[in-house]
Amino acid sequence: MKKIKNLNKLLMPFICIAGILLNFLLGNILTAGVIYAPLYLDTVFTVSLTLIGGLFWGILCGAFSNILIHTYIFWGWEGYLFALCNIATALITWLFTRFFPRELALPYQPNVLHKGRRLEGIMSRMVVLILLSFTLCIAISILGGAITVLITYIGPYTRDTTYIHAPLGVILFTENTPILLVEILSRIPINMVDRLITAFAGYGIALLFTSNFRKS
Repeated sequence: MKKIKNLNKLLMPFICIAGILLNFLLGNILTAGVIYAPLYLDTVFTVSLTLIGGLFWGILCGAFSNILIHTYIFWGWEGYLFALCNIATALITWLFTRFFPRELALPYQPNVLHKGRRLEGIMSRMVVLILLSFTLCIAISILGGAITVLITYIGPYTRDTTYIHAPLGVILFTENTPILLVEILSRIPINMVDRLITAFAGYGIALLFTSNFRKS
């Protein structure tokens, strides 16, 4: 067991680099440059790294993922503030591993002798992942909306920042609605789908990795 932990420590920097690049791929190339899906998906591997390696590696992966993405599509230094959303994702995921250690334990070991308990274990994990996705949705919507409003007031005369606003804001709200409320609430529908995919995909990737690592 000690050898596995030591090997894990040696592997984590490389796993983290891979997570950063894959976050970049999902968050920029696939969603923005290929299929044009109205999703972010730039925190999937942040969740995975947090589950595999803990808070430090999750924050590292999340912060550098956003730095890489916003350097690639650089439009202003304010854009780096969105790294806080990725960092918050790691922090919330880590807190869930503290609140639900059994449900999010890796590697997962189903109780093959008791099918009822095995099903119960699967269901409990699904419930926790849904709760995680809901928490991430609310937290990132609030944080992302607040950052957007801050950026708008920081540099409204220096550059066009209209594309950073939530696209549903124009459709769902009138001009008289407070901008902070618009930015937060209009992010929730997209984040509901995005964070649901992020939570389940992030956990699935972490589960697959730890299961294969244990077998090797």
